[in-house]
Amino acid sequence: MQTPFGTDLNPQLNASGELQHFLDTDGLNRDIIERILDTAETFFSPVDGKIKKVPLLRGKTVANVFFEASTRTRTTFEVAANRLSADVLNLDIGNSATSKGESLLDTIRNLQAMQVDMFVMRHAESGAAHFLAQQVEPHVSIVNAGDGRHAHPSQALLDAFTIRRHKPDIASLSIGIVGDILHSRVARSQVHALRLLGCRDIRLIGPQTLLPKSIGELGATRYHDFDRALEGLDVVIMLRLQRERMGTSLLPSQSEYFREYGLTQRRVDLAKPDALIMHPGPTNRGVEIAADVADGPQSVILEQVNNGIAVRMAVMSMCLGNRQKEAAHG
Repeated sequence: MQTPFGTDLNPQLNASGELQHFLDTDGLNRDIIERILDTAETFFSPVDGKIKKVPLLRGKTVANVFFEASTRTRTTFEVAANRLSADVLNLDIGNSATSKGESLLDTIRNLQAMQVDMFVMRHAESGAAHFLAQQVEPHVSIVNAGDGRHAHPSQALLDAFTIRRHKPDIASLSIGIVGDILHSRVARSQVHALRLLGCRDIRLIGPQTLLPKSIGELGATRYHDFDRALEGLDVVIMLRLQRERMGTSLLPSQSEYFREYGLTQRRVDLAKPDALIMHPGPTNRGVEIAADVADGPQSVILEQVNNGIAVRMAVMSMCLGNRQKEAAHG
């Protein structure tokens, strides 16, 4: 896998084929993804249910290193690590040495010297997580919490987990991903995960300026007409407009975008009657999705947030659990 950091290696799996780092859905196989989802089921707690805390990562230290702003992802990773009984270190990037010129690698090496076992990292540069996975000590795991426009694998799997809880036969579903596909690391990771899980009808929907030219290579179908694309959909996944990553010329106005690609109740009614409505967040109400749809009976947006904790617990426990098995047999 070629990245801007200049590596074409994918170091996610160890020699035994088990999860070592969690960097992207591309490069994993169906068995690993299903094991993550199955493990997440063991950690699942309903939104209003009792919190389960387990000692699987007691004595381990997890560092959240977010070079881009995040609330939902960083918080759910922190909650997940705490529920696994790990010690959690949150790096304040604004006050860290990186803002004074220290390199990414220097920052990680200094934290590594403090006996950190796992880094959960978000970075603006595509490939940053892959780069670090090849630099850290053998006992350390890297979890990608989003890198540039490249990948957001834990979001993709929590979305798959949410879909599977409602509609277990993913292979039979028609799933639409709507909006700024071009700049979305979420969409790219979602397509790879859904394809691995057997989904054959993935529709990428949006204006021509926000759809990549390589859609066919992803194994998805391009749609510009939102109303036509909604016909027969089992799942509608809306994406946030990535205004921080796009040029101003790509969209005429937010109001026109909502008119053409905003999800209203009229459009929901064009999909299947039991279609799920999803959004990775944060939602821009009145831009990508109408408020009554986001809060409506078919919306599972809050479930996605809660399910993210279980999926991230699964990823973290599998990565560090495999490290423990390696050490025991080393």
